[in-house]
Amino acid sequence: EIPQLMDTCVRNGYYEEALELAAYVRRLERKHSSIPVIQVGPAPPLPRGHPGARPPWLRPLSLPQGIVDEVRQSAQLMLNQLIQQLRTNVQLPACLRVIGYLRRMDVFTEAELRIKFLQARDAWLRSIQASIPDDDPYFHITKTIEACRVHLFDIVTQYRAIFSDEEPLLPPEGQALNEGAIFHGWVLQKVSEFLRTLERDLRRGVGGRLDSLLGQCMYFGLSFSRVGADFRGQLAPLFQRVAAAAFGKAVEEAVEKFREEMNSYTLISAPAVLGGGAGVPVPAAQPGTLQPPMVLLDFPPLACFLNGLLVAFNDLRLCCPVALAQDVTACLEDALGEVRR
Repeated sequence: EIPQLMDTCVRNGYYEEALELAAYVRRLERKHSSIPVIQVGPAPPLPRGHPGARPPWLRPLSLPQGIVDEVRQSAQLMLNQLIQQLRTNVQLPACLRVIGYLRRMDVFTEAELRIKFLQARDAWLRSIQASIPDDDPYFHITKTIEACRVHLFDIVTQYRAIFSDEEPLLPPEGQALNEGAIFHGWVLQKVSEFLRTLERDLRRGVGGRLDSLLGQCMYFGLSFSRVGADFRGQLAPLFQRVAAAAFGKAVEEAVEKFREEMNSYTLISAPAVLGGGAGVPVPAAQPGTLQPPMVLLDFPPLACFLNGLLVAFNDLRLCCPVALAQDVTACLEDALGEVRR
């Protein structure tokens, strides 16, 4: 009845009792390994045509498997169930219990146990990220930031509460291996994956909400500075490239619109424009502010071009890295050179 009781305990989640039964069976195996019913099940029948094979009606009734074999099968089922629990939204107390059971089963080394824990929790985190809709880039990246910031930090907290990196692991070769390298390598991998996702969504376009997205990413990086994984320095180049590309596109559109208007613009219509704009009231400039000269209203293509540049600068103002100064200057000089031609 031991295998049946072991299977019942495993399927109902009584892992403490199942571990006690498994330990008892191991003691039986050491003491009474010569008894067939304990060690192994009956040998399989010989194939038909073999000299020692007997007809089916002369074969003995199928005997139960050995106790050790059946208990090992139940233990394998328990192992799969415990690892599967780590692939769900499990909290720290449950993680501590599961790792405690796995350690008592003595199946994995300490390094293997850490890898199994990180693999299982990583699979659960990936399932959360895969469930985020990918239609809108801004919605996708903001939800990804929120999921990574909350769940990834929980996984780091669980790992540090369960495992200790103070003592190095000694592999069979005798060379010291730092267990902390397993964890730090995994954290770096997750940060790299997030940065790739961020870069992909930024390329797809997030509209004029670049400043809001930068604030969320900076807060995410700041929260990870508490676990030694501050990646805020990696964010600047990504946002810098996007801001530069957006500014260059806006300036290019302004230049193209200027060309189109110049193709249909003639100086013959200038007096009419001058006469119509003579009575336009000029708003008073506020102290400390700059306003474009009103004489540009006499030349509509130049006025539209200036408006396009001002729109580009207003969008850039929301997220304007200092490193873009030279790129913006060069882009503006090229645009003015095109207009002058």
